Amino acid sequence: MKTAAWTHWIALPVSLLIWGLVAALLDSALLPTPLAVLQTLWGEVQAGELQHHLGVTLRRVLLSFALAMALGTLLGVWMGRAPLVDALLDPLLVLFLNLPALVTIILLYVWLGLVETAAVLAVVINKVPNVAVTVREGARSLDHRLEQMAEVYHFTRWQRLAHVWTPQLFPYLMAATRGGLALIWKIVLVVELLGRSDGVGFQLHMAFQVFDVASLLAYSLAFIAVVQVIELAVLQPLERRASYWRQAGDRHA
Repeated sequence: MKTAAWTHWIALPVSLLIWGLVAALLDSALLPTPLAVLQTLWGEVQAGELQHHLGVTLRRVLLSFALAMALGTLLGVWMGRAPLVDALLDPLLVLFLNLPALVTIILLYVWLGLVETAAVLAVVINKVPNVAVTVREGARSLDHRLEQMAEVYHFTRWQRLAHVWTPQLFPYLMAATRGGLALIWKIVLVVELLGRSDGVGFQLHMAFQVFDVASLLAYSLAFIAVVQVIELAVLQPLERRASYWRQAGDRHA
């Protein structure tokens, strides 16, 4: 049964109302009201701090995301299409999937120092296995009949990539993309908290030192809002556009 569009806008306002009521009743600095958080957020905007640190974190997220998606996709397709490669690399993939992000971050900071390269590399290493596992399943499920059609019509490698492989892999790539953004920004915050002198993670660390909960919530909510904008303005329209051919096929079936 299809639900009304307005039902999606109930949970957040209700949660905000409950937060405000509980904070007003407790009257504690450990749980500031939404208005207090908003005032802190506006103060950071006026000082230019929020834009600076948010921009730094977004740069790290986007760079790490692009590298992890590229490497993970190549690895996943390779493993999915080559059984020997899959058998050889699968144990390493399982190892890195179960390696805690904190261990990777600490080791790279120890080996490379507290530098930007170590920060980005730590995020990439933690994300590549997740992308590879997801894309590998897509590569394994490629329709061999479409491959035969491409051979009959003498498709070039680029035509196969654009018209045969990419449409079939797209749902898996979108799953890896959504999961990637959710995971990467969390790892980036830990990276910044442990070894950088700027970024949202660094600001959260500084706020924690003085138990400034209003700043903790302000920076967290600001970054969550940015990630939501990326989801609504970029990922969802891209998914609808790329899956249009499936919907059109269903309508004509």
